[in-house]
Formats: sequence, C-alpha cells, structure tokens
Amino acid sequence: MSINPIVKGLLDQMAQNPAPKLWELAPEDGRAMYMAMAQLLEPQDVPIGRSEDMTAPGPAGPIPVRVYTPMGAGNVVPALVYFHGGGFVIGNRDTHDALCRQLANESGFRVFSVDYRLAPEHPFPAAVEDAFAAVQWVETKAAELGIDPNSIAVAGDSAGGNLAAVVCQMAKAKGAPNIGFQLLIYPTTQARADTPSMKAFSQGYLLEKQSMDWFYNCYIPKDTDISDPRLSPLLASDLSGLPRAYIVTAGFDPLKDEGRAYADKLNRAGVAAVYVDYPDMIHGFFNMSGALPQVKTAIAAAAKAMKEALAQ
Repeated sequence: MSINPIVKGLLDQMAQNPAPKLWELAPEDGRAMYMAMAQLLEPQDVPIGRSEDMTAPGPAGPIPVRVYTPMGAGNVVPALVYFHGGGFVIGNRDTHDALCRQLANESGFRVFSVDYRLAPEHPFPAAVEDAFAAVQWVETKAAELGIDPNSIAVAGDSAGGNLAAVVCQMAKAKGAPNIGFQLLIYPTTQARADTPSMKAFSQGYLLEKQSMDWFYNCYIPKDTDISDPRLSPLLASDLSGLPRAYIVTAGFDPLKDEGRAYADKLNRAGVAAVYVDYPDMIHGFFNMSGALPQVKTAIAAAAKAMKEALAQ
C-alpha cells in the first residue's frame, strides 16, 4: 500500500522546510522542537470533563501526573496509566495532552499521564522505575482517585509503549499491581534492533534510524546489557501470564517489525494480543489528529478494545 496522501504532503513540506535533526540538537532543544510539532499537528481544543495536575511518589521524588476525567464519569471508573513517547529523551504531558483527552473521552476511563524522568539527565532505568511507581500509586490510592483497582490498563506510544510493556512484565514478576490490559502504540520492544523495517524506513518518514541511535545513546548507560527485558521486553524468556494486549503499528515506521514481533510472541505464549497495522501511516500518527481526520477512528478503536477487555 502507498503512503497516505495527507501524510505524504506533511513529509514533503518537512523536506522542503527542513528543521534541524534531533541528533544534532541538545536534549532541551529537541524537547522544544517536539513541543512545537505537537502544537502544529494536535488539536488544541479537545473538551474534557476535568484535567488536573497531581504528583505520585517516586523512587527519586515526586512524579508529575496529569489526570483526565471524562465528562459524565461516575464516582468509580477504570484507569488508564499513560506513558508518552519521545525516545525516553523528549516529550511530556503537554505533547500528549490532546491524545490523552481523546483516550479518556472515547473510553470513559480516568487517564493518568505520567511525566517520568527523561534521559540523558536520568538514564535507564529511571523511566522504568517511575513508570512502575506511577501504576503502583494508582492501584494503592484507587479509592481516593475514584478508580476501580480491578480495572487498570497501561498504555504508551513508542518509548512509552516500551515502558507499558515493561511495567506489565514487572507487575507479573512481583505479583502486583494488578494490570488488566496493555495498549502498545508502535512500541519499541528491542533496543538497537536491526530489523527489515528499520532498514527500509531509516530516513524520510519522520522517525529516523539516526534519531533512534541518539535516543538510545542518551538513555542507555555504557556497558548496559541491552538484552535486559526492561530495555528489550521482546527478549524476555517467558511472556505467558501477561495482560491482554492491543498493539498498533504503522506501515511506514522503522519500529513496525518490533511491534509485530511482540504481538506474535505474546500470542505464542498464550496471551490474547490483537495486532492492528495501519499500512499507510507513519510513526507518531496517533499524535496527528489535528491534521489527519482518520486518526480519531484509530484512537476510538483502541479505546473500544480496552473498554471491552476490562469489561470481561
């Protein structure tokens, strides 16, 4: 299938007016550029019942969390703990504000968007530790937060999808918290993977291989074993007993093969994993609903799957 014409138009525009490459920038400048792109591609007026900033206790201090309550929510509702993308280096609650509002509205869940610590200031495993602590907090404080502790899902895109997958594996190993569903949106599941999709879409499709290399150089300390499942959840020896999953990939994404491989391995391990590929899309499309009308349909489908899974 050929690339979506609106996406092609966006890529052509970017090629004609090139921005600096991420790997040429200091992390703070990369963060500012990512925020500017989010403001261009995301709707800025998604209504929500209530949005409030809170903090969860973390291993290195308070973790900022933005809580979205959809309109008409009851006193006790399911929870979605969301981890933003950005290669563990860029991104925050603001870059993913519109997406989290849409997920809350479509699912009826209370959404908790986690501002985990970023590399290189806080390299691996800081993000993992914060992500796990945030889910623990939601479960422990469920009554206070208006959450059903038996209906907790995790989700994330790209690096955030990696964190969501890792948190599920950690929760299984520790016996808590009780996570019922994982929504993984074009996740990276194997650090420094050299897959056919990474080669085929290494440049020219928004996320580039050199950006991935830069992210990993910032995130992974030297002499770290990159087969550690907290970095590479795909390489965990046993995926049985993990929560049901809904895994999204994009056809023109260097990370496509990693998402598909994780879905396949989950299914082989007896975990119900639904795999959905959007063949004409690129990495990051869930954050482009301001420019791509069909993204709303993709978000609604993911929210519906999550809602139905936790209702069982």
